[in-house]
Parts: sequence; structure tokens; C-alpha cells
Amino acid sequence: MNTPSSAKRVRKAVIVAAGYGTRFLPATKATPKEMLPVIDKPVIQYVVEEAVESGIEDIILVTSATKRPLEDHFDDNETLELWLKKQGKLDLLKAIKRIGKMANFIYIRQKGPYGNGTPVANAEPVVGDEPFAVFFGDEIVDHPKHRLAQMIETFNHYQDPILSVIPVNADATKRYGIIDPLAKLDSRTYQVRGIVEKPGPEKAPSRLAAIGAYILTPDIFTELRRLKAGRNGEYWLVDAIQALMKKRPIYARQIDGDYYDTGSKIGWLKANIAFALKRPEMRDEVKKMLKEIGKK
Repeated sequence: MNTPSSAKRVRKAVIVAAGYGTRFLPATKATPKEMLPVIDKPVIQYVVEEAVESGIEDIILVTSATKRPLEDHFDDNETLELWLKKQGKLDLLKAIKRIGKMANFIYIRQKGPYGNGTPVANAEPVVGDEPFAVFFGDEIVDHPKHRLAQMIETFNHYQDPILSVIPVNADATKRYGIIDPLAKLDSRTYQVRGIVEKPGPEKAPSRLAAIGAYILTPDIFTELRRLKAGRNGEYWLVDAIQALMKKRPIYARQIDGDYYDTGSKIGWLKANIAFALKRPEMRDEVKKMLKEIGKK
């Protein structure tokens, strides 16, 4: 563990948002999956808000040619703002103006081979020699203490890379990368020996699944440059993390909160229902709607 004087703070977050969103086609033919709404906010805004409210100052969005709406969403819209002002919709005006001022937004177009390792590698010139967070742009964790805030708490103690993990049932071990814990250090922290991709219940080394949030140190970029094509011919961030694991400790923080993979249809639907039930003005109507649907 590093001494406080040598500790570095996590100030930057890379959000990976360049994929095609094929699980939601045809809806995502012209609309990025990250812009699909959960009630009245796009998924990507929930991710950015989590980052900012956890202390992140620079948001680095790695996008592609089809993701221009992401950039537009976090930009000013003077025409809309003027119209809202004229209509006296001042609460909406305040909410709209806040979006682009949450952080310093930096946009990078993904270049290079397909896979989620490439967008992280693309961010190296902006990240520099600092620890940084990585998010996938289609995952939400709902908890009073944000997922990233929980991870930063662990990072500040160890100053080594941190994975986020959640407990899963046996069937889910077929769908997620499952960590192989070397040691349990406290009720929420593990040192990691490896990650096994979708092993199934018989071969799973634990019931802890890695989800799409990381705190990484800048030496990950060396491993990304050395990376070779892996599963399906793609360049995977987890392969670079596995390589880095041979050179320094890597830890996992078990996250408290409700996890929603909004990149899947069921995950997106669950998120909308769950967040609607949390809205006082919607709760009763949603409960009534669910009862009526259940009777059919």
C-alpha cells in the first residue's frame, strides 16, 4: 500500500461508447444504445452522473461515427433553452443547462481493431500518467453510495487497479467473467488471481462476476499495446488486465447496489420499471399497470 504522500487521486473517467448496440436493433440503427431512455434520462447520463458525483472531473467519451447524439446531448442547445425560457418551464431549463456543465467533456473517435480494449487504448494521450476509471456506457448501478465511490474507497487504500464485482447465481456464471479470488481481504475486497470468461457453474472459481467498471493505473496502456487478438478475433480489456495481474496486485470490490445491464432488453426494461417505482409521482400508476398486465 502506498503512503498518503504518494497516493494519486482518480480524476478522469473513460466511458466506452462506440459499439453498434446490436442487441437492440433496429432501435439502435440510428439511435445509440447509450441514448435509450430510462424514464426521462438516457442511460449515458446516469453513468456520467455517477462519475461526476464520485469526484470525476474529466469525462472522456470514446465514440464512433454513429454516436454523434452523445456529443449533442452533453452540449448546449441554445434554441431549446430559449424556448423553455419563453414557455416559463424554468425547472426543465435548469435541468437541461446542467447537463453540459457537469464535467469537462472530451470526445475521442475510436480507431483500431474491434473490441473493448481499443477504446481504452485510444484514451492514453488524454489520460496520461494518472489512475483513471473506465465505464461501459450501458450499465447502471443504483445505490445511495455510487459504485465508483465504493471503488475509489478501495483504490485509495491500495493504489492498485480495482475491478467491480457483484454476486451472481449459478446460471449467470455462463454470461459473465467470473473472478478467481486469491484472498478475501475484508467483507467487500478480494485480491484477484484471474478472471475466467463465462465458465458455467461447474468450472466457475467463485460466484463473483466482473461488471463494466474499473479503476486502472497507467501501466495498463503498456499491456494494451502488447495485446493480441483474443476471443472472436477481438481485443479485450480483460486480457490486458490479466497480463497486468502478473506484474502487480489487482483487487476486486464487491459492489453494493442494484445492477442493471441496459444493453440487454430485459435489463433495460427492469431498469425502467425499478426507477419508475422510485418516482413518487409514478409509483402508484406503475403498480396498477403491473397488476393489470399480470392478470392477462
